[in-house]
Amino acid sequence: MVDNASSSANVLMRKKLLIFTLIMFVFGFALVPFYEKFCEVTGINNLLKPDVLVKENWVDEERWITVEFDANTRGLPWSFKPLQTSARIHPGEPVNVMYEITNNSEREINGQAIPSYSPRFLDKHLKKFECFCFTKQVLKPKETRQMPVQFVIEPGLPIDVQTVTISYTFFELPEGNNPVKK
Repeated sequence: MVDNASSSANVLMRKKLLIFTLIMFVFGFALVPFYEKFCEVTGINNLLKPDVLVKENWVDEERWITVEFDANTRGLPWSFKPLQTSARIHPGEPVNVMYEITNNSEREINGQAIPSYSPRFLDKHLKKFECFCFTKQVLKPKETRQMPVQFVIEPGLPIDVQTVTISYTFFELPEGNNPVKK
């Protein structure tokens, strides 16, 4: 009888474990939409899904902002320039700008672009989706490359701001230096 009681207890425990396993399996699949909704609500993961920010951002079509683009180098034998010097945009409107860079030297060079903004608080209203400034750039001798910057300036930018400047300055990196993404 003791053997029969432990056998029925084992069968009962197996059933409970099987039900628990099934519930956990279903929970694992159900967690994905919950996680996505949580990320959408909190704004987490927007760098991996830039469309989320653009779709949720409204465009202020009654207001215009002039965005000026600037490019500089410090201690590099590179030519660096935006392919357009300015753009007239509506706040909330996605913008795509191309920059061109050329290594004028006979050696391969690593460089990193550091952004700066005017007015200084623009960084709080500027959301970049893609930028060459996120990673180091390695240019071979005499190589020319075009690099995009995709961004949006949020409609929350103070109303008295009508012109902003986005500037990038390239600095040389020592070989083997892998900067942190900015």
